[in-house]
Amino acid sequence: MMLNAQETTYAIEVMGKTYPEAIKSTLDADSDFHFLIAVILSAQTTDKAVNKLTPALFARYPDAKSLAQADVEYYLKSIGLYKNKAKYIVTCAKEIVTKFSGQVPQNKKDLMSLAGVGRKTANVVLSDRFNVPALAVDTHVSRVSKRLAMVPSDASVTQVETILMSKIPKNLWSAAHFRMIYWGRERCTARKPRCFDCPLLAMCMTGQKNMY
Repeated sequence: MMLNAQETTYAIEVMGKTYPEAIKSTLDADSDFHFLIAVILSAQTTDKAVNKLTPALFARYPDAKSLAQADVEYYLKSIGLYKNKAKYIVTCAKEIVTKFSGQVPQNKKDLMSLAGVGRKTANVVLSDRFNVPALAVDTHVSRVSKRLAMVPSDASVTQVETILMSKIPKNLWSAAHFRMIYWGRERCTARKPRCFDCPLLAMCMTGQKNMY
């Protein structure tokens, strides 16, 4: 049975009380541009791994103009898909310089026109850097929302986003994203989730099945 809007919002509030620090991305960046690049690099790797390499990368290339002329593979070798990501971030930097005067655009359409930027990346940037209500769906958000039956188990990424936005108040969209990420990393992990002491166990059929 699916959670209704009230139950879904309650679950998000419980996550916030459990992890009050879940209010921002854990990626390190000192500018909108560097944050965008960090989010692109974080695809299919951990924020921790990205944070290890970005200090040297960002010190060498402080803005879009400098990165647009760069050969960056050397800096990215510690993360997966680094060759593709190197192409993405350099092309992205070029597009920001030529199309947006060196400034990261602040709307979804323009962000998604950039190389390496999909729906999730655009939503993360809008939410974290520009305080635009958005609900980015990554593997953690998808897993947690499906296990709790906030959304159908076969929902696509776009469907997960649409359904969650319809059930959660707009002023909680960004918070819901970060809270579900923490929940997925710390408690509702892909393997061996901590169901036994979960404060949401009473409303989670998946967790109850795991217990018995």
